[in-house]
Amino acid sequence: MESFNQLLLSLDGLLGSAPWFPWVLLGVGFFFTIYLGFPQVRYFGHAIKIVQGKYDKPGDPGDTSHFQALSTALSGTVGTGNIGGVGLAIFLGGPAALFWMWVTAFLGMTTKFVEVTLSHKYRIKAADGYFAGGPMFYMERRLNMKWLAVIFAIATVISSFGTGSLPQVNNIAQAMYDTFGINKMLTGGVLAILLGMVIIGGITRIAKVTSTIVPVMALLYVIGALGVILYNYENILPSFAAVFSDAFNGSAAAGGFLGATFAYAFNRGVNRGLFSNEAGQGSAPIAHAAARADEPVSEGMVSLLEPFIDTLIICTLTGLVILSSGVWTEKHMNRFERADMVVVAGAFSDKEAADVDQLFGYLSGHESEVKSFTGTVVVADGRPLNQDEFTIINARSVAEDVEFRVGDDSYSGVLNVNEGRFVNEQVDVWGNSLVHSVALTNKAFQRGFFGEYGSYIVTLGILLFAFSTAIAWSYYGDRSMIYLFGPKAVMPYRLVYVVAFFWAAIEDTTIIWNLSAVAIVLMTLPNLFGISILAREMKDTVKEYWKDPSHK
Repeated sequence: MESFNQLLLSLDGLLGSAPWFPWVLLGVGFFFTIYLGFPQVRYFGHAIKIVQGKYDKPGDPGDTSHFQALSTALSGTVGTGNIGGVGLAIFLGGPAALFWMWVTAFLGMTTKFVEVTLSHKYRIKAADGYFAGGPMFYMERRLNMKWLAVIFAIATVISSFGTGSLPQVNNIAQAMYDTFGINKMLTGGVLAILLGMVIIGGITRIAKVTSTIVPVMALLYVIGALGVILYNYENILPSFAAVFSDAFNGSAAAGGFLGATFAYAFNRGVNRGLFSNEAGQGSAPIAHAAARADEPVSEGMVSLLEPFIDTLIICTLTGLVILSSGVWTEKHMNRFERADMVVVAGAFSDKEAADVDQLFGYLSGHESEVKSFTGTVVVADGRPLNQDEFTIINARSVAEDVEFRVGDDSYSGVLNVNEGRFVNEQVDVWGNSLVHSVALTNKAFQRGFFGEYGSYIVTLGILLFAFSTAIAWSYYGDRSMIYLFGPKAVMPYRLVYVVAFFWAAIEDTTIIWNLSAVAIVLMTLPNLFGISILAREMKDTVKEYWKDPSHK
């Protein structure tokens, strides 16, 4: 598993975490924003009217209403990225990461407007009787690039696991275990059964479920977030100041964090923004293809609301909760994930500047005197006896008060360490360190009016957000399977999807996130390439839409 995680990190380094990828993503959004005259601003009010049904016509072709299509697409985007993803972005890049998430969302509103409009324009009625659309259809039917369409469809199937299924249930299971002590396998099993019951009904049942879940989960989460932000009202303005200050003056490091830089803030902010709102990834057009509309532009306008709701509202609330509460700079007692932990030779402190510089160089792959530890750790009643020989780094911070346990019992004995990794994976390592992802957001929600009960809001939010995301992504995957192999491939796909959903409940969080990061890029690049080629057609299509007096 460790070698697989390293492979994912290498692929992510070449793709999503590569310096060029954020610039490509933002560059396409910036180009269309200028080229189309800031549609995310000019058409915002019109989009709200469309969702309200003011321009609906009897007999419009499609399977769902505008609101149901919006809810389905939102359920696919509002998920772990809004809770755990923001926590990870701020952990890695500091407050500046939130700024770059805002930039990604603002430009992404235009990108989503373009991709949904073009995909809706070339949708088809599939062999199963329902409408099917998405970038693969404009790629084949308009660009005559069947090969590119196939690449995108395959990447969508992969992403349905890497984005839609695996990280969602992983975060649900972890949150349920941390809050209520519920066994992860039990959580995965129950939710897998419920997931199967929903997705077997296709888009009609999916749309009904998501249009019910989305408003409820959004309201619940907003109330919980405001309960923390208003409780720490004196930190609201300083939090905003930190976001803008760090964005333009270099990202500030969290307490003890070994390496927060502008590159971390920019790269992780943009990537988490994409993971959250999926603008440019090409997933939302698949949901919007089912909407009842005879004008592709109208559905494109509906979609530009998604990054606004998903990132500019919900992710901002999560970010302010984390920043205003101050938990992102604090070390917390937690069980160390193996993929987050490394053991180095010698005793180091993150309170010594020289040690911090050396550790940062080691973790970043730069020249450093720090070496991975190989040897033994002698433990008595859970505590290491030879701790002057090594230092445990967890979540890019020096671990403190380290304790070794087997279940709830303290461990005694000798542990072997090879090249910085513990050989015995049956022994859990606990201690104080920085935390990230869902754990960080969970800690932050306990610093408000609701106190410890704030963690229940995060847990329920994760449950609803992540489960609805898994539902929506199953639909994206089965539409892609229909494109690739026909209707007969849908049921086997759904079966594998549900099984993988259960399996991921007990897998390592970091590995799941790394898999997601790679899968996202495999969809995004072909889609950005395709819509860029069709820029002129997009502009002409928008002009034709506004020629109709009924649209004004």
